Amino acid sequence: MPEVHIAAETRTEFGKGAARHLRREGLVPAVLYGHGTETRHLSLPGHALMLALKTPNVLLYLDGLTKGSEIALPKAVQRDPVRGFIEHVDLILVRRGEKVTVEIPVRVTGQISAVGDGMLNQQLVQIPLEADATNIPQGIDVDVTDMEVGQAVHASDLKLPPGVTLQVDPETLVLAVIARTAEEPAEEAEAAEVPEAVADQAAAGDAEQSG
Repeated sequence: MPEVHIAAETRTEFGKGAARHLRREGLVPAVLYGHGTETRHLSLPGHALMLALKTPNVLLYLDGLTKGSEIALPKAVQRDPVRGFIEHVDLILVRRGEKVTVEIPVRVTGQISAVGDGMLNQQLVQIPLEADATNIPQGIDVDVTDMEVGQAVHASDLKLPPGVTLQVDPETLVLAVIARTAEEPAEEAEAAEVPEAVADQAAAGDAEQSG
């Protein structure tokens, strides 16, 4: 489980104006809550936070708080819709040994069988799992090597690490190999429907212009 130490400072000014001021200084406003504690308003270094959040379900060690370091998971991240920078982040407080439910990426490995004309249809790119807050898997791998048309992988087929449990119906479809449907391109179909007489007239017109 990736763990990142990040400096955190308690903030006492709120509102849009205060948030804009923080962002101009390269900081990101954040809130930390959980375990029945009062919501705490923090500021985090923007660049360090951006790098940390590139990893799904990264565990953040918030250093510099008055009561010592706290461990948190990103719960919600707001980004600028145009430029993509982080505008705000919600963090949930976690403890060692605590179980949490998180969305884990489903990672496909291998190649399906070359026999037939099948294609992979992945229904889930993430799957909710319960895991130890300090031991969350980065992803669940599914090997599709030599799978053929008609074969499928359900949630119950996934190989989960020890201590990790499903939080969906075991029969939930994760992915399947389906038959590829061959459809004639619309442009070709339209060309085939042009009457021969019209085509002959067009050809004659082209011949006259070239003459």
